[in-house]
Amino acid sequence: MKVLTVIGARPQFIKAAAVSRALKAAGIPEIIVHTGQHYDHNMSEVFFKEMDIPAPDHNLGINDVGHGAMTGRMLEKIEAILLEQKPGYVLVYGDTNSTLAGALAAVKLHIPVAHVEAGLRSFDMNMPEEVNRILTDRISNILFCPTQAAIGNLDKEGFKTFNTEILNVGDVMLDTLLFYKQRASQKSTVVKDLGLAGKDFVLATIHRAENTNNIERLKGICEAINEINKKIPVVLPLHPRTKGYLNANNIMLEAQVTEPLGYFDMLSVLSSCKLVMTDSGGLQKESYFCGKFCVTLRDQTEWVELIDAGANVLAGASKKTIVDSVFSNLTTKVSFDPKLYGDGHAAEKIAARLKT
Repeated sequence: MKVLTVIGARPQFIKAAAVSRALKAAGIPEIIVHTGQHYDHNMSEVFFKEMDIPAPDHNLGINDVGHGAMTGRMLEKIEAILLEQKPGYVLVYGDTNSTLAGALAAVKLHIPVAHVEAGLRSFDMNMPEEVNRILTDRISNILFCPTQAAIGNLDKEGFKTFNTEILNVGDVMLDTLLFYKQRASQKSTVVKDLGLAGKDFVLATIHRAENTNNIERLKGICEAINEINKKIPVVLPLHPRTKGYLNANNIMLEAQVTEPLGYFDMLSVLSSCKLVMTDSGGLQKESYFCGKFCVTLRDQTEWVELIDAGANVLAGASKKTIVDSVFSNLTTKVSFDPKLYGDGHAAEKIAARLKT
């Protein structure tokens, strides 16, 4: 029995690092298909090298096109690979176009689909990620959920009446962080290289379409970053797509802007910062794992348990709300509760289930 894994974006590489290692330990052959959704060296290749993820067996090179064209091309190419490989399961992660394409290609060929990070909901259908995750959940055979809240979402949507297996295994991103944290601290020199060793600073990221594609929201967020940077340095690893929107609209950033960071460097910066401001779902969790308060630059979050735990606040794209949220929480203490995201062995549980 072999598993075919479909990945294509930075967060999926991080999750796959844990699960691929667990599959290998369990003696399960894995075929990796990289759709190419994230193709920049700092968004893709560096993760495979740093985290010892097996090189993709297939690299589809599909990127820089609209949602429909991207998903359609992925679907066509993945289907051809499935017909050739005939895997026992197709494994997909999260909520990207790669996720949906992999699941659709498999279900149309009657190949069981396992969805890692299932059951999440932001309840905002304007987000392409929300559409992707809902559709993927509905056509999957096994839903590997990271939290009890995700289980609750599926229960409310009637999944107990579907022919679907639902398991709360915990969060594979926690597995990855625990495995690589010490190695990152030993290998990364980025904090020193940025001149921030021993200094207070804020880590920021912006990449969600709801922010980058809406110029007023993007301006509001950037104005807030500029204001915060006057009092405490803001480090901003800049996503290539965000950079394009900033340049096209002449939006100025007064912050310490860097190229996208690899996992080790990002983990090092995260471990050293005072606070995080982001629209990334993954970084919201990683902030919590590292005991950092997170100001989320969105109106909703799928990680509602972080709000309830007092470790996260939704600030949207309002300059005043973001600035106030950052400065009122710079000294907020965050304590990690292992009940929220499992015991750091989610990947092992996934591999054990796929082996049965």
